Amino acid sequence: MKYNFSEVFRPKFFGLFKKGKYNKQLFVSDLIAGIIVGIIALPLAIAFGIASGVSPQQGLITAIVAGFLISFFGGSNFLIGGPTGAFIVIVAGIVSQYGMQGLIIASIMAGIILVAMGLLKMGGVFKFIPYPIVVGFTSGIAVTIFSTQMKDFFGLTVDVPAGFLPQWGCYLSNLGNINWIEAASSIVCLLLIIVWGRFSKKIPGSLIALIAGTVASVLLDRFGGIHLATIGSKFPELAGGLPLPKPVVPEMSLEVIGNLVSPAFTIAILCAIESLLAAMVADGVTGKHHNANTELIGQGIANIVTPLFGGIPATGAIARTMASINNGGKTPVTGIIHAIVLLLIYLFLMPYAVYIPLSALAAILVMVAYNMSEWRTFKYLLRGDWADVAVLLITFFLTVIVDLTVAIEVGLLLAIVLFVRRVMQTTTIEVLDAEHRVSSSSQEETVNPEDTQYLDIPEGVDVYEINGPFFFGLASRFEEFEDKRRNVKVRIIRMRKVPFIDSTGINNLKNLIDRSHRRGIKVILSGVNEQVRSSLLAFGIDKLVPESSIQPHITPALQKARELLQQ
Repeated sequence: MKYNFSEVFRPKFFGLFKKGKYNKQLFVSDLIAGIIVGIIALPLAIAFGIASGVSPQQGLITAIVAGFLISFFGGSNFLIGGPTGAFIVIVAGIVSQYGMQGLIIASIMAGIILVAMGLLKMGGVFKFIPYPIVVGFTSGIAVTIFSTQMKDFFGLTVDVPAGFLPQWGCYLSNLGNINWIEAASSIVCLLLIIVWGRFSKKIPGSLIALIAGTVASVLLDRFGGIHLATIGSKFPELAGGLPLPKPVVPEMSLEVIGNLVSPAFTIAILCAIESLLAAMVADGVTGKHHNANTELIGQGIANIVTPLFGGIPATGAIARTMASINNGGKTPVTGIIHAIVLLLIYLFLMPYAVYIPLSALAAILVMVAYNMSEWRTFKYLLRGDWADVAVLLITFFLTVIVDLTVAIEVGLLLAIVLFVRRVMQTTTIEVLDAEHRVSSSSQEETVNPEDTQYLDIPEGVDVYEINGPFFFGLASRFEEFEDKRRNVKVRIIRMRKVPFIDSTGINNLKNLIDRSHRRGIKVILSGVNEQVRSSLLAFGIDKLVPESSIQPHITPALQKARELLQQ
């Protein structure tokens, strides 16, 4: 089948202006929504930048560059891109271990992986990642974000180590050093976010808390002599304003690239999961449909370009996407306008960001962590099957206690194991022989003679009925039956309900045929569909089973068995 690039990469923005689809009314809706979402994204971009171990301007650069590119090249009408809480843990870990240069290289590598995923049409694959794994990731990340914010939330001035358990050991040993003024500021901002959300959904509580916290910080400093820790005290270089960043290509070597393969893979998987999940949520609310492969390519382009300007990894953000939809956003133009609004703030208002207290940002991130935690869903999933519960808890605790990269790798491995287990439960092998005579029926005119219960199986013949995919998960199932079979002359392997067979399945089938031949048992294949038949012929099964013994369905297969018995 010919590869069609235009089917894989069809950005929604490119199709907006065909045949006069876009009009003034749509632009006004997108403009209003874009301005609101840009303002909403401001405190989050700054907070995510600082929490990730980089500067606030790098968080803003990410929201500007990636926000524009994700909307311009993406496959969703509604997705708003930028830095998100999901990346805080992995970005902070890469920066601490490899520095900013390492983060830039890992982000570019992740972007290349995402583009490759889109080109290989892997967008649909991420829909099959088990829900317990997704919840385990997000809940674990939420707990980690919450843990990292306790230093600024309570105004501690100690150096907090990396790692969940060492962090809490440090916090507990420094309970006497809590700055209660900083803690009070954090608590008030957090309460303001919670209470404001009950009165207004249009303007987010995080923005109100940021403004109120900043005003209070300035007033306390000027009239009360109380100095709260602010962005300015942590990043004094912001006071003079910021120039437009220029693209810088990092120095790469094979050694550095080799060390960053695992973190890059983690970034790519997280980006794909979160962006496609956000796109599906948007589709469910609006009734529209996104192009998953195009979205992956758009996310990849954004993560290749954004680091060159000093940004950090980005993806689609559910909260900002929903804010766009709720405020009337209709097309990707909303995301582009949101990026332009942030660019104007970056150019003209960043000197005022030095007055924002770190306690207010900590309160915003604590609320982000709470919203990410999905604790109700987590609690609900604990009622499920033991395998799902085990996957949920393993993924969660690995994310919190060990490392997000390890959690991603183990989580994907668990997803594969879980999938194989589920398929094995749906695939059965039933063995029938002469004891399964034709069943009587009061409605013989409705009887299908090919139904298992109506087969007339001669003495000396057994039928292996396979129901479901024939793949590596069924490696030793035949051996369970073979030792129990006696006085068999002909064996029919019935494959009418086998949709596909992989190379391991073919190898197991060949081994079964070889063992049968050594015991003097003739083998007949029945009900083989065209796809399975072509796979069998490609691997040379016709050299073990002659063409005359590969029958289209069970009736001629049984007739062939009778002929072989007579011979």
